[in-house]
Amino acid sequence: MIPEDLRYTAEHEWVSGDGTGPVRVGITHFAQDALGDIVFVQLPEEGTTVQAGDNMGEIESTKSVSEIYAPLAGTVVARNATLADEPELINAEPYAAGWLVEIAPTDPADVAGLLTAEAYQALTEG
Repeated sequence: MIPEDLRYTAEHEWVSGDGTGPVRVGITHFAQDALGDIVFVQLPEEGTTVQAGDNMGEIESTKSVSEIYAPLAGTVVARNATLADEPELINAEPYAAGWLVEIAPTDPADVAGLLTAEAYQALTEG
C-alpha cells in the first residue's frame, strides 16, 4: 500500500511534510522490495546542500548498489544514524524507522511539485 499523505519521486523516494519545515525523506516499499536485503547505507552529512536530482548517497543490498537522489533542493539537517548499525530497518519499515534524511527545502513549494500517491502508484504499475 502506498501512503496517501506522502509525496514521491520517479526514483522511488518519498517525502513527508509540506515544506514549511524540514521534510523527511526515505525510499518506498516498492524500492526496498526491488533491492532485496539492505546491508549498508551511505548518507550525506548534516549541513550538506543538495539540488533536486543530485546523488546524495547509496544503498547497498545483497543484489546491487543503488544511488539515493535528492527529491528537492535544500540542506540536510538530520540523518538517520540508526541505519549505520541497522540498515535492514529500510526493509522492515521503509515509511517509519527506515527513513534516511531530513532536508530543509530551499523552496517549500517544491514539495507540491512531487508525485501524489495516485501518480506514484500509476508509475509503479506502468
